[in-house]
Amino acid sequence: MMTIFFWSLSSVLLLMGLFTFVSNRKHLLSMLLSLEYIVLSLFFILFIYLNMLNYETFFMLMFLVFSVCEGALGLSILVSMIRTHGNDYFQSFNILQC
Repeated sequence: MMTIFFWSLSSVLLLMGLFTFVSNRKHLLSMLLSLEYIVLSLFFILFIYLNMLNYETFFMLMFLVFSVCEGALGLSILVSMIRTHGNDYFQSFNILQC
């Protein structure tokens, strides 16, 4: 009974994060925050899955390391974008512009 609750909770959290990511496309910071929320819900799903099957949790540590690297890379892109463009509007960020 408790596993059904955890699976449904993690699915709802993931869907809420995806909806927030799709609907909030104005600022890069809000998009990065919703991406971190999605990563956190994926970590929760991974935690439930690995604990249910009694697997080792080393993969969760690797997942957290990569998600922290993703967050640091996103913040560095945000800082460089604010330095060059002066704002964090997602529409002003064009990757093809050199």
